[in-house]
Amino acid sequence: MKLKCIVIDDDIHAINGIKSYINTLSNIQLVHAYTDPLQALTEISGGINVDIIFMDIDMPMISGIELSKAVRHKTNKLIFTTSHSKYAYEAFEMHASAYLLKPYTFARFAETINRLFPLSPNVPSINIQQEDDYFFVRNKNERNNLIKVRYADIVAVESLQNYVRIYTVDETIVTYIALSEIKVILKEYSNFAQAHRSFIIAKNYIEKVEGNMLKMINSLSVNIGNNYRDEIQTYIREKTIRTGRS
Repeated sequence: MKLKCIVIDDDIHAINGIKSYINTLSNIQLVHAYTDPLQALTEISGGINVDIIFMDIDMPMISGIELSKAVRHKTNKLIFTTSHSKYAYEAFEMHASAYLLKPYTFARFAETINRLFPLSPNVPSINIQQEDDYFFVRNKNERNNLIKVRYADIVAVESLQNYVRIYTVDETIVTYIALSEIKVILKEYSNFAQAHRSFIIAKNYIEKVEGNMLKMINSLSVNIGNNYRDEIQTYIREKTIRTGRS
């Protein structure tokens, strides 16, 4: 049985783009696409339930956040699609199932469907290509110039109140975004985990564990917070080779 979905976006080009992605997957059926969020509100509220609603956030008359409050109960999964990372925390509060930051690739789109519907047939198993899997942020250290950040290169993200410091394998970037916002984006990647209220780390870049201290590959030290210890220790145990003496 095909997954029934609805798309809501005031940009017709964005709708055409996601339509092409949907048509590529054999188990998803587009029920309706709306460029008018008010029309979507009226028709979805009185219509049948669907499996997925893809919804833009920055729309005229009514925002995607406000619209989602009225129609969230009409769908199994709500996926926000937006060009703005600043809405990530609000999306998280609305129990969004995923957050696709435009422009997103087909690989990213298909991987999200794979994750949300792991038992669904006819969804191609896609590993996101690293060369496509990235986002841009404004680097405060370089006069707010846009800089590409690859997910695969992120070692850790540190909270600096209204800013975060992104540590990558090659450099450090300071950008205006809250840790809670970037957490919503990174949560779709199993490699990332919160190790402290001020730190999200990439588990594969842990170089050494000294008691409650993680030594990362770039010499960064992160203290494991009490609220996050179980997840980190579970990961470390799974990766530890045990012998007959252990």
